[in-house]
Amino acid sequence: MNDTMLNSEKPTLADKTIGIVGLGLIGGSLAKALKVNTSNRLLGYDINPNVIKQALAEEVLDDAPALTQLHECDMVLIALYPEATIDFIKENWDNFKKGTVIIDCAGVKAEICAELSQQAASKDLYFVGGHPMTGIERTGYEHSFAHLFSGGTMILCRDQYTNIIALKAAEMLFTAIGFLHITITSAAEHDRIIAFTSQLPHVVAGAFIRSETAKQQLGFSAGSYQDLTRVAHLNEPMWAELFMANRENLILEIEGLRTRLEDFAQALEAGDEQRVLKLLTEGKQAKQHYG
Repeated sequence: MNDTMLNSEKPTLADKTIGIVGLGLIGGSLAKALKVNTSNRLLGYDINPNVIKQALAEEVLDDAPALTQLHECDMVLIALYPEATIDFIKENWDNFKKGTVIIDCAGVKAEICAELSQQAASKDLYFVGGHPMTGIERTGYEHSFAHLFSGGTMILCRDQYTNIIALKAAEMLFTAIGFLHITITSAAEHDRIIAFTSQLPHVVAGAFIRSETAKQQLGFSAGSYQDLTRVAHLNEPMWAELFMANRENLILEIEGLRTRLEDFAQALEAGDEQRVLKLLTEGKQAKQHYG
């Protein structure tokens, strides 16, 4: 092991330097959560100088050095879109010091882990694919806050190149900033399940709200309407990139939903109330069983 964070089987977070690349909602909240919950030195990097200035003024960051100073970091958290994550890490391989734990926070994992995990290991770097399962319908540093992750789930991906002590260090860090659950899985399994739990709801919300009847909903809608449409307010470029990166899994989930909706349509067209009742009961039972 080359880095002090990895020189024992009980990694600690004390007195480490942590870099955060991308200070939007997720990166900014990571910085604020780390500032509140740990005593680490925090360095930040963002393409927007005004964001850096604000984070420094608020004393969220201790410094914002040039990217060539990434070698100061023991751990680097990447909070960028998937393609930008891959590009950034590949462009900066030589700027990380050996033994650095690099964790990405993008919403898809297979492509990123395939591109980076083996190559990182070959360079004596420790890459962990991550996905914080939390967020709000706003973007940007101005909407970030320290308690965004409180009680949430952090997904970490493991493969044959994953350093176990680095993985433990990642678990420790995310637990320290408020995550209640840490899920360890493969990148492929992450993308398969996330297509259902995260991406499909955004597709459904976007399709549902485009009904012509939505123009007349005022005064006729309540909680169910708000619940179903909440995630239609989104960051379109990011979600489009996530959908395309995971399109095979997402298409399967859309096709499955189409089949299940057709079950309802056929029962209604046939005037089959018992069939409608059965479908509703199956849905209720699935919710009760799976949560």
